[in-house]
Amino acid sequence: MKLAYALAATALGFTLSSCAGGPETPNPQDAFFSNLTALCGQRFEGRVVTTDPADADFANKRLLMHVRDCSDGEIRIPFAVGDDRSRTWVVTRRDIGLSLKHDHRHEDGTTDVLHWYGGDTVNEGTAERQEFPVDAESIALFNANNATASTANTWAIEVHPHETFAYELRRPNRHFRVEFDLTKPVAS
Repeated sequence: MKLAYALAATALGFTLSSCAGGPETPNPQDAFFSNLTALCGQRFEGRVVTTDPADADFANKRLLMHVRDCSDGEIRIPFAVGDDRSRTWVVTRRDIGLSLKHDHRHEDGTTDVLHWYGGDTVNEGTAERQEFPVDAESIALFNANNATASTANTWAIEVHPHETFAYELRRPNRHFRVEFDLTKPVAS
């Protein structure tokens, strides 16, 4: 009888210990969003690190990103290429992951024909990297505006705290990546 009680107590102990668990591991997307939020209000200079000839125009200009307009659900990151301030990356929390959209505007503030395109995460990614395959709405936009090469896009953002922020675009026969030095915030 003592053996039966000992076995039951041991089994109960294992069951309770598995329920109690240790500290929960944060969701990678929450950790990523937190890493991004930690940069809010700061500007950083970057450089193109890929060698595609199509990137030459970007590579020869000052690249500046400004993490701003941060809330619990959205972070807006204007990206300037020289004097061109038409681009803003928008990372948004969704019920089923994260979304990246590209807010493209003309100098007068009106929206570009290729505006608000992007994608949603399809897996949890990591605290340092999230990937955003093109969404159906963006595919329709690209098809309607003679930009069919972009229908295979996957964008990625990486945040390596206190080191590097990276923005990346990949599709067949195309890879663009710009990296920003997080160790040296700039005033403007």
